[in-house]
Amino acid sequence: MPVRFKNLLIGALAANLLFAAALFSASPARADLKLCNTTPSRVGVVIGYKGKEGWVSEGWWSIPSSVCWTLIKGDLIARFYYVHAIDYDRPGVWDRNEGVAASSSEFYMCTEDKAFEIRGTSRCEERGFNRTRFFEVDTKDEKSWTITLQDKVERRAKNQ
Repeated sequence: MPVRFKNLLIGALAANLLFAAALFSASPARADLKLCNTTPSRVGVVIGYKGKEGWVSEGWWSIPSSVCWTLIKGDLIARFYYVHAIDYDRPGVWDRNEGVAASSSEFYMCTEDKAFEIRGTSRCEERGFNRTRFFEVDTKDEKSWTITLQDKVERRAKNQ
C-alpha cells in the first residue's frame, strides 16, 4: 500500500474517531428555571406558572444563602413565571414587582404551609388553601432563566 494512501486512510479514520468521540461526549445544553438566593438568609420559595393543563403553583423550596437552586428542570414551557419567597431568618417577603404600580403587579395564587402542588388559582380559601401574592418574572420566551433574589434591606439602604 503506498504511503500516501496509507496516510490518507489513517487521517480519515482519525477524523471519524474524533467526530464520533465529540458526538457521544457532547452533553446536551441544560435549560432550567433557577433561583439564586444572594441574600444572607435562608429563603422559602414558591413558584407558579401556566402549564399545558392550566395554572399550577408549587413549593416550598428552602434555599440557603448564596446558593442557586433549580426549580424546574428542562426547557421552560411558559413565558411568565410567578414567585413568592419568604425570608426564614429575618422579616421579609418577595411578593410583588417593585417599581410597578400595585394594581398591575399583583398576582395571586393558591399555596399551603407545607410542600404542595396545586392546580388552579381560583377560590383558594374555599378549597382550603392560602391566597398568596406573587411577583411576575418575564422570561421573554427563553428556554432557560435564572431569577435572583436580592436582600431587601440592602436594596432599600442603597435606594435612600
